Amino acid sequence: MHAPVEFADLAADVVARIKSRAPRVHCITNYVAQNYTANVLLSAGAIPSMTISPGEIAAFVASADALLVNLGTFDAERRAAVDAALDAAEQGRKPWVLDPVFIERSPARAEFARKLVIRRPTVMRLNQREFAALTGNTTEKPQDFAQAHEIVVAVTGGHDMVTDGRRSVTVSNGDPLMSVVTAMGCAGSALVAAALAVEADPWLATNAALIALGVAGEVAAKSAPAPGRFASWIIDALYTLDRATLRERTKVS
Repeated sequence: MHAPVEFADLAADVVARIKSRAPRVHCITNYVAQNYTANVLLSAGAIPSMTISPGEIAAFVASADALLVNLGTFDAERRAAVDAALDAAEQGRKPWVLDPVFIERSPARAEFARKLVIRRPTVMRLNQREFAALTGNTTEKPQDFAQAHEIVVAVTGGHDMVTDGRRSVTVSNGDPLMSVVTAMGCAGSALVAAALAVEADPWLATNAALIALGVAGEVAAKSAPAPGRFASWIIDALYTLDRATLRERTKVS
């Protein structure tokens, strides 16, 4: 098992690579998340795009370095865009993240998510309720699911568990205010996609992104005790995040 300082340095290295390489991340995400997700990516140094237009999405994905598929808005236009985007991602061997938002509330959405898992996302980021809805089995372990489908699974919440079936770690960074800002989780998934664009090991990339966002949340909470200001402060904290802060605050087990 890596020591916390090793994960801190990993996160610092990935953050630095994102800033230096400016990877393009194409995001199919929900209406309420688009602006915040774009700003989080920009603050990290990545370049976001959001189109779902049938005439151009394949070209956008083909020229991107990573793809986010977020099911927060489950309309026909976005479902068609997902299929076109994944065709382009598969052809170009682009890493992609599946964020199956609210599938515990909609059987149709859950079934669509199961079909997407068959297409082998590089990483799937979701909460415990969504994981139970996806598997239909409250006792199934993320480690077993990850190994069976050959993907990285990140089950996030008060603590984030990241596993590829062989390696598992719990990231305990973050602040409760992160749960009361719209699109925080969606933006986190986009940051994972940015990390995948610069780190070849998806498990390490996912850990790095979640650590970076969690530490940025802790830093932001020191200056912003309420959700409105916190939402903007975490963007500033991510923009200025450095190795010393990551080494001081990274909590993994």
